[in-house]
Amino acid sequence: MKESISGTTTIEDIVTNFPKLIRPLMEYGIKCVACGEPIWGTLEENAAEKGIQNLETIIENLNIMIHSED
Repeated sequence: MKESISGTTTIEDIVTNFPKLIRPLMEYGIKCVACGEPIWGTLEENAAEKGIQNLETIIENLNIMIHSED
C-alpha cells in the first residue's frame, strides 16, 4: 500500500512525493513552494496559519486522490 498523508506530513514531502496534489492544495488554500509561495512545515501548521477548519476532510480527500492513481 502507498504512503498516506497525515496532518504531520510536510508540504515538502507532498510536493516531492505527490506532485499531482499541488493543484488540489492550492484549491484548498494551502500554498506550496511550487505554487510560488515558499511555505514549509506540516499540513497542520499551514492549515492553522491560514485558518483552515476542515483539515480532516482535506487530508481524507488527498489520500483518496493518491490511492486512486493505481
